[in-house]
Amino acid sequence: MLRVLFDKNVPYSLKRHLTDYQVKTAEDEGWGQISNGELIRSAEKAGYQIMLTCDQNIQYQQNLARREISMIVLGSNIWPSIRPKVAEISAALKRASPGSFEFIEIAPPPKRRRLGGSPV
Repeated sequence: MLRVLFDKNVPYSLKRHLTDYQVKTAEDEGWGQISNGELIRSAEKAGYQIMLTCDQNIQYQQNLARREISMIVLGSNIWPSIRPKVAEISAALKRASPGSFEFIEIAPPPKRRRLGGSPV
């Protein structure tokens, strides 16, 4: 079973939809406060094959070449926006290979309109 690590910014609700994987969070492992580079090294040492994050800058900060872990980046960390993408996220997990990177575009939720308008 593939081991998936959720970075601290990934909504925990996603975990229950990924039943084909062994999923833990950075917090579960005691890694909630370490830098991205150290988190990736720790995850690899612990045998994680995939890291899931919502940190869209990570692809510019970390070089995954010659890495064992693959990275999947979600375009949002807002659960109502992520929920419709669960199948796409699962497919990306199945495609992941050592050192691979994939970004999943996730639109932000629509802005709610206020009822009644503004006072005149």
